[in-house]
Amino acid sequence: MGLFVPDFYYDTIYDVKPELLKKRGVRCIILDIDNTLVPYEIPEPTEEVRAWLKLMIDNGMKIAFVSNNHSERVELFNKTLCFPAFPDSWKPLKKSCLRALDAMKCSAQNAALIGDQVFTDVLAGKIAKLNTTILVKPIKDKKNIFFRFKRMLEKPVLHKYKRRESKINGKKTEEK
Repeated sequence: MGLFVPDFYYDTIYDVKPELLKKRGVRCIILDIDNTLVPYEIPEPTEEVRAWLKLMIDNGMKIAFVSNNHSERVELFNKTLCFPAFPDSWKPLKKSCLRALDAMKCSAQNAALIGDQVFTDVLAGKIAKLNTTILVKPIKDKKNIFFRFKRMLEKPVLHKYKRRESKINGKKTEEK
């Protein structure tokens, strides 16, 4: 199950701070778009997303998008941002992650992948051997049977993450 368990799990993308990434040696971020940065129906980055991306860039991060969505959607979202972008990526396959690393001139040990799905985003980051995988809660989930089933399958993975974190935090408390 280790391939599915993220290194970090946050409520939103805005909880991901550049200080954490820098401390882990991350200089490049591979980002999912849909349900990570914006809901599916929002075609372009919001001002809040732009501000977060600017914060990351101001802290020395390079950014690329790797999305399973189609070219039209990814190109429209990225039109004013102009980051390297890889649509139709077939995550969890690692090919697009490796292409993103190449475009950013970054090694896997200096990269993080941030997304909202365990079986695509987290797994893709782990298969590509990226330094850090970060899962964020979906902004607005689709309610079809496929997504509901997939979210149900994610529950044991998230439970394992939470157990691991409580053990780590318990040890830190005991050491004080």
